[in-house]
Amino acid sequence: MRLAVLDVGSNTVHLLVVDAHPGARPIPATSERTELRLAQHLENDGSISNDGADALVRFVTDSLVVAEDHGAESVLAFATSAIREAPNGEVVLARVRSETGVDLSALSGDDEARLTFLAVRRWFGWSAGKILLFDIGGGSLELAVGADEVPDVALSLPLGAGRLTHDRLTGDPPEPDDIAAARKYVHAEIGKKAHDLTRVGPPDWVAASSKTFRSLARIAGAAPRADGIYTPRRLTKSALKEIVPKLGAMKATEREQLPAVSAARAGQMLAGAIVAEATMDVFGVDSLAISPWALREGVILRKLDLLDPLDDR
Repeated sequence: MRLAVLDVGSNTVHLLVVDAHPGARPIPATSERTELRLAQHLENDGSISNDGADALVRFVTDSLVVAEDHGAESVLAFATSAIREAPNGEVVLARVRSETGVDLSALSGDDEARLTFLAVRRWFGWSAGKILLFDIGGGSLELAVGADEVPDVALSLPLGAGRLTHDRLTGDPPEPDDIAAARKYVHAEIGKKAHDLTRVGPPDWVAASSKTFRSLARIAGAAPRADGIYTPRRLTKSALKEIVPKLGAMKATEREQLPAVSAARAGQMLAGAIVAEATMDVFGVDSLAISPWALREGVILRKLDLLDPLDDR
């Protein structure tokens, strides 16, 4: 089966076309993305602007053409925090449905954490034991822990790298006092929810997914993308302690020169590093494993789990 997965995030809208079959790993066929930055297309009340909705409809329309050209049999489309939190989110979703025929649904934060956890569990396998997972998006931070494919605890906090940059780190580079205040704020917000996850006992394996964590690991010296998806990659807290002040002293244009940092994400890398550092601090994590699979793969895997394997022969 060839599936098209449309992921509408707070920063990036990503189309992934994969060959997917029950019992097999999804194999990418093609990928298209655009930096739509819905979080920056918000009105004063948090509603998505007409320009933002127009851009989203255009990308979904164009994505359908790409998906059809690559033989996709169906489209799985979902949106995350930018749309689910917008007062007019349902109106925007209805417009996308009306003008493109695509049923774009907004995932809850907890579902986002659960589906990402599923992907990470499948990637590392049962031998990882109880997994504690961190995932930093543009609008939210997802946390989950569990020993099975469904986590015991899954939650979402409004601590995404894009959101934190917009709300608290507006300078280029930000003022040192603003950086210090942001670190204190993030640490406190995560700390408020820490017991919800630690009450189930210590993890056997700590993992992180998302582009933010992958980029931070690469900055810290992890293997480049060219080494392949199966090359193990890790990120240590000691490396993050060095990265945060360096990023804080850089302008966005200087961060673009770092490995695995695109121009579109350079402005929010400091915020992402602050959230990663605080998360590892609060949970007492010295080192974590980077998962190349995240939310998109979780959505695909859940879809495949609902299929009858005999129907795909």
